[in-house]
Amino acid sequence: MTTLVLVSHPQLADSTSQQFLKESLPDDDIIWEHIESLSSLDVAQEQAQLRRADRIILQFPLYWYAAPAGLKQWEDTVLTRTFVYGDHRYPLADKELGIVVTTGMPRQAFQRGGAEGVTLDAALAPLAALAHRAQMRWLPVFPIYQFGYLEEPEKLQLVVDYQRYLTQPQPDSLANRQDWFAQRLDGMVARLAEDQRTTGRLIASVFEQNREQIDQLHDTLAMIKEQDDD
Repeated sequence: MTTLVLVSHPQLADSTSQQFLKESLPDDDIIWEHIESLSSLDVAQEQAQLRRADRIILQFPLYWYAAPAGLKQWEDTVLTRTFVYGDHRYPLADKELGIVVTTGMPRQAFQRGGAEGVTLDAALAPLAALAHRAQMRWLPVFPIYQFGYLEEPEKLQLVVDYQRYLTQPQPDSLANRQDWFAQRLDGMVARLAEDQRTTGRLIASVFEQNREQIDQLHDTLAMIKEQDDD
C-alpha cells in the first residue's frame, strides 16, 4: 500500500508537532510532501501522485476551524472538477482519505457544548464532502490535541498510533491491529540496543502467545454461535 501524506503548514520548521510527526514516519511506502514548500504547483504531477496513492492523508493544524490557506489553494488548483468527477471516470474512487489535524485546544473543547461550539467532524465536513464527491473512502479523523502538553509516554503512544493510521489496513479492528504489530515486532526488536533485545524478544513471544489465545477464543465463540443457531 502506498500512502501519500500532504502536509500544509505555513511555518513548518517552527512546528514541533509537524517535525515530530515527520520523524515518526514508518519505513513503509510513504510519500511525504509539504505543500507550502513547493515553488509552484505542477498540476499534472500532483494529480499523477494522487492516482498512484492508495491512502491519501491531509495533515495540517486547525486554523479558525479550517485548514491553512496553503491547502485550500492546493485543493482549488489540483482538485479540478474535471479531475475529481467531471469526466465521470473518478480517478480517486475507492482510495482512502484521512485527516491528521493538530489543535491548540483540548479534546473537550470540541465536544458538543464545549468551548469551541463545534465538533471536529463538523469543522472538517467540507473535506468529508470532497471524499464523498470523489467516491473515496473517508477514514475517521486522527486528531492531536495540544501536542505541546503531551508527556513522553503519550508521545510514544502517538508514534505508534500515527504509524498505524498511515499504514494499517482499515477498519481499525483488533485483528488488523494484531497483524500490523506482528509484521513489525521483529524489526522493532532488531533495532533495540543489544542489552534490550532479550526483553524485546520476550515481549514478542508473549504477544504471539496472546494472539494465538485470542484466535482460539474467537474459534470457540464461533462454534458456540453455530450451536446456538442450530
